[in-house]
Amino acid sequence: MKVLLIYAHPEPRSLNGALKDFAVQHLQNSGHEVQVSDLYAMRWKAGFDADDSTAPPVGEFWRSTLDSKQAFEQGTQSADIVAEQEKLLWADTVVFQFPLWWFSMPAIMKGWIDRVYAYGFAYGVGEHSDRHWGDRYGEGTLTGKRAMLVVTTGGWEEHYAPRGINGPINDILFPIQHGMLFYPGFEVLPPLVFYRTEKTDQQRFAQQCRELGLRLDTLGEDTPIPFRRQNHGDYLIPSLALRPELAAGESGLAIHLNTM
Repeated sequence: MKVLLIYAHPEPRSLNGALKDFAVQHLQNSGHEVQVSDLYAMRWKAGFDADDSTAPPVGEFWRSTLDSKQAFEQGTQSADIVAEQEKLLWADTVVFQFPLWWFSMPAIMKGWIDRVYAYGFAYGVGEHSDRHWGDRYGEGTLTGKRAMLVVTTGGWEEHYAPRGINGPINDILFPIQHGMLFYPGFEVLPPLVFYRTEKTDQQRFAQQCRELGLRLDTLGEDTPIPFRRQNHGDYLIPSLALRPELAAGESGLAIHLNTM
């Protein structure tokens, strides 16, 4: 298997750094090919702007969608963006590893998404009609690939439980897993979350490595999160509202899971 690890933490000696090193070694020892995008070590440019293309803006001023589309189609994207797109196309599975900072991924990783997910590459693909609203949410460029989050947080697991004050962890990660991974076609595996990381000692780290190793060993076998696919009949087109007979009377993020 070809595995790409997108990693975001500024300190190599951190828990995240140690887990990343373990993951790479474990995957390689298991016979997998591995590439790592260590965003801080790469000094990844997080801001998405006109400098991401060598061509001038399409119109009088820069527009994120139109200029991303032109750069992708005409081959004028900056070299760092092209390199990351090539890694995504190479990979069978992509693991995103990061600490949960202010209820999301670090800005540098969000900037990776903003810049690498170009129009025509990760979105803006497929036909738009009264039957099919683009290749997305279960279809798209990254269809056939798998993705998984490995997340660390200082909070207690109870804080992220269904009645915890921080909100359920699956709801917090929904914009990432559903919006950033499922949208361009990934099959999204359940996340691996490590809680109370400030309390990690050698014994606890050994247990975390065991848990991580088990998940890495089953990347090709684990059952993906059962997100509903946009163009398979569950949603009305073009409103993209869930059909009223599905999850009748319910609302919220969970209605987008097909648990039948």
